[in-house]
Amino acid sequence: MAHDRDRAGEPDVEIGAAVRARRLRFRRKPRVEVDTHAYSEVDPRLARELEEIEGDGSSHTDRENLPEEVEPGVTYRDVRVAWRAAARIEEKRPRRDD
Repeated sequence: MAHDRDRAGEPDVEIGAAVRARRLRFRRKPRVEVDTHAYSEVDPRLARELEEIEGDGSSHTDRENLPEEVEPGVTYRDVRVAWRAAARIEEKRPRRDD
């Protein structure tokens, strides 16, 4: 329902993924980098209206039986990793020049 989305703190856009593994072993220590950014292509007729909108986003990872820094050659068992990214779009508030 549309009104559910309007509750405080609820994201406008959300995406996620989860994976499970019975056994997981790394040959070498992985290099992981998370970079979030936004890009949109806008019809010029809508550009002025969208200047009044800003967004705020975040991502989060939950791990079971897998440490933040894994070690090469170690077998991790019954692993579960879930990732979620969410964004909230809000109308810009006028800036006060007091």
